Amino acid sequence: MVEVSDAELAAARERWQQERAERPVPVSVRFEAASARVIVDFTNGACFMFPARALEGLQSATAEQLAEVELLGETGLHWESLDIDYAISGLMNGIFGSRSFMEAQRKGGQSRSVAKAAASRVNGAKGGRPRKVP
Repeated sequence: MVEVSDAELAAARERWQQERAERPVPVSVRFEAASARVIVDFTNGACFMFPARALEGLQSATAEQLAEVELLGETGLHWESLDIDYAISGLMNGIFGSRSFMEAQRKGGQSRSVAKAAASRVNGAKGGRPRKVP
């Protein structure tokens, strides 16, 4: 077992306080029903928001359930009645669920229906998408 002196412990606490003061820390979270978004506010005045129903497990949640969101320490979000937790850093990196959930969400716009293929051919016959003018 490693012995840590009181002075070493105090120095470590001081380093932690300095590091914490230099980075934004979440101070509040809320669900905004009008936009159906979860908003996380930080100590530096910044905020991060995302569509609540884009998260795995929250797609069919009621507005009342979504409004139960709370901070889980300084690193996570928690919905008690739904038993769902998410890391804020993961959400900020675009991780809204498991790998299979994320893959299914990505494929949503890539469907190959007969109607979509026909519309694409008609659009192509018209010259396709207009070129961007610089």
